[in-house]
Amino acid sequence: MDYNTTRSSLVIPEYGRNIHKMIEHAISVKDREERNHIARSIVKVMGQVKPQFKEADDFIQSLWDHMIIISDFKLDVDSPYEIPKQEVLNEKPEQMEYPIGHIKYGHYGKYTEKLLKSAKEIDNPEAKDSFKMAMANFMKKQYLVHNNGAVENH
Repeated sequence: MDYNTTRSSLVIPEYGRNIHKMIEHAISVKDREERNHIARSIVKVMGQVKPQFKEADDFIQSLWDHMIIISDFKLDVDSPYEIPKQEVLNEKPEQMEYPIGHIKYGHYGKYTEKLLKSAKEIDNPEAKDSFKMAMANFMKKQYLVHNNGAVENH
């Protein structure tokens, strides 16, 4: 018997083993024109296997990229899109810098503090009063979420 554990692993398992076998067959074809025809057919089948990708803007390009990636960049075809580079895909992303700062009242959040500081710059007294009321209501809601209890309006 032929078990999945004894078979080669799938590069992108979402497409299934049959798509992987089709791509392996396309790699083995010597005639470039025939190989291009097979590649276009494989992309059509891949689109039918994963129809939920159709909402993406670059749907067809991602199918071509996936086919090249599944072939381990061995499939030499005339793609209508730029073929992805293996070095770029294997490149590690840069480490993100996380903001470090102390939040005095954590249940209100950092942006609430920033909004309240920006309220000092409002010159119009009516706008300032309406902003204060809106912020008070927002802070009340945040406090309720954090404490699960009743909050007095003062």
